[in-house]
Amino acid sequence: MEIAVLGKAKSELLTPRGLRSLSPRFVEYKGKYRGNQEERDLAYHQGTAWPWLLGPFAETWLNIYGEKGKPFIRDLYHGFETVITEAGVGTISEIYDGDPPHEAGGAISQAWSVAELLRIKWMLDGKK
Repeated sequence: MEIAVLGKAKSELLTPRGLRSLSPRFVEYKGKYRGNQEERDLAYHQGTAWPWLLGPFAETWLNIYGEKGKPFIRDLYHGFETVITEAGVGTISEIYDGDPPHEAGGAISQAWSVAELLRIKWMLDGKK
C-alpha cells in the first residue's frame, strides 16, 4: 500500500520544487499562484507546490528503497541549488507554481521548507 501511495504522489504531485497540493488531473487544479486574494487562496490549496512536503516524501522513499533510492532523492535535493539565490540569498521560497517553470511565490523565505531540505541532506548523509 505504501509503495502505491508513494508512486501516486510521485506521478501526480511531485515537482522539482515540492509536492503539489492537488493533482493536475482534477478540474479544480490551479497551476499558477496568481491573481487577486481569492484566486491565490484557491491556488494555495489546489495545485501550489510546497517544498516542505519533500521531507516526508523523501523519508518515505528512503524507507522503502534504502540506498538504491538515494540518487533520486539526491537529485531532488540538488535541484534547489539553482533557486537558492532567486528570492532570498541562501534560502528558498514558501511555495512554487504547480505548473512549469515552477516560479516562486509567497514569502521569499520559509523556515520549514529550509528545515526539510536540511533534514533531507541529513537523511542522505546517513544520519537517520
